[in-house]
Amino acid sequence: MKQGGYRAKPEPRASAADIARARPIIAASPWTYPNLLLAGELAVMLSDGGNAFVMYGQRRRTRVAIGEPVGPPGEAPELAARFCARCRESRRRPVFFEVREESQPLYRSLGLTLTKLGEEARVELSRFDLDAPRYAELRQAGARLRRKGCRFEIVAPREVPALIPELLQVSEAWLATKATREKGISNARFAASYLGYFPAAIVRDEARVLAFANLWQSGAHEELSVDLMRHLPDAPNGTMDFLFTQTLLWGRGEGYRWFNFGVAPLSGLEREGEVTLWDRIGTLLYRHGEHFYNFQGLRQYKEKFAPAWSPRYLASPGGVALPLVLLDVTALIAGGVRAIVSRRAR
Repeated sequence: MKQGGYRAKPEPRASAADIARARPIIAASPWTYPNLLLAGELAVMLSDGGNAFVMYGQRRRTRVAIGEPVGPPGEAPELAARFCARCRESRRRPVFFEVREESQPLYRSLGLTLTKLGEEARVELSRFDLDAPRYAELRQAGARLRRKGCRFEIVAPREVPALIPELLQVSEAWLATKATREKGISNARFAASYLGYFPAAIVRDEARVLAFANLWQSGAHEELSVDLMRHLPDAPNGTMDFLFTQTLLWGRGEGYRWFNFGVAPLSGLEREGEVTLWDRIGTLLYRHGEHFYNFQGLRQYKEKFAPAWSPRYLASPGGVALPLVLLDVTALIAGGVRAIVSRRAR
């Protein structure tokens, strides 16, 4: 089968041995995003010393590193340079997705152009006080859910396999209602083996699971976040507010410093009354963007939790290559070009 005028090769994937070597690095990282490697969808390039790695996916001639090199900060420059060199040796375009502002000099030194993707939302958990006036809406949502007999719980990884049939029902019902499919490499797909690595945050009533999310945890209790996030179509209003609020409170109690909501676009990127191609692909690029039709909804939802915002960038070849890079990145993140061109208001 051909893609873009050349014969497509099988997508690279990390071996079980490579993932096993990477797991201690993931466990020590102050960031949660390296946990995505455990989904088995990405390839990995380990440093010579085996204590750092880059994880990446590939679409046509674009090779996309998810995040920045993972491991000791001193390893990042050499590993990023080696990733770019290997891409160019194999006639691939090197891309780093969602890099931090303080890392810009490194990627510029590698000949890459920085394009702002949006801003990452993180809540400092020691300051998350549900009794504060700004969180009145979240308090009310929790009270409504409790009156309906709903409760929240954290399920330990060893207990998750027994819940897989229920969680699968929730996931399939959510996907069917959204008329969508699983996203690509920036969010994991529903897989029992993958979900078994992590605790799960669950909202249930007396009869069934209403919503769930798997929890990503960083090293040294620096950061907590969720990856796969699903709810039943007929779950009570406010179910996801309740799930997030209780997860943040649980994380605070466990001593985590930050909760990471992922990247959202800058406000004002949409033009009122007009839906552009960038509008269509934008929500596909952001974590949990599939839960919202437009940029504004995604950012406003995260604003409920009063996060601190930090810019994130796409580091890639510039010039005439940039539109192709953007389409390839979006196809990887969204799970295919069809998801880009067929996205409609719903």
